[in-house]
Amino acid sequence: MAGRRTAILEAAARSIAQRGIRGLRVEELAEEAGVSTSLIYYHFRDRSGLLASTLEFINTRAERYTDPAADPETDPRGHLEQMLLLELQDEPVVMENSTAWGELRATAVFQPELRQQLRTTTDRWTDYASDLIHRGQRQGTVPPEVSAEDAADRLTALVEGLSKRWLSGSLTLDRARDLLRGAITVELGP
Repeated sequence: MAGRRTAILEAAARSIAQRGIRGLRVEELAEEAGVSTSLIYYHFRDRSGLLASTLEFINTRAERYTDPAADPETDPRGHLEQMLLLELQDEPVVMENSTAWGELRATAVFQPELRQQLRTTTDRWTDYASDLIHRGQRQGTVPPEVSAEDAADRLTALVEGLSKRWLSGSLTLDRARDLLRGAITVELGP
């Protein structure tokens, strides 16, 4: 059963990335995932449940590909920088995830039921970034006067914006990554 559920979520993420939330049709999703529509409703109850589960799936998948080599205990600043830069990769799964995430965030403007889950997911990301900045301050790699919470919010929001610009062709990947590196230096010091 877990394999079918995963196949449905992979197909949902792909569909949202390619056609947006409005383009997500349960019948087409079932065909793409190789399952029946009733199985989709069995696993996710309704469209809202499917969207919520897809958001969680996208977030979990992102946590896997943004897991840096730098140890958060010994090099929290390096870990943070790598984690943020790994959001900007020319890899199909990263591009699909980032596009689907942007679609879900945009849809939440008009579908309030998605807002709390997006807020929770975003808060986990920014809280982790903030924690890494605090660790960097304790180690002396980040100045003590930096507001870890503010810097974490600005840096994670910048990643989302740079990702949208890169994916839409407004920036090259190299330029987006350079801008992010520069912002990390501005936020956290040299």
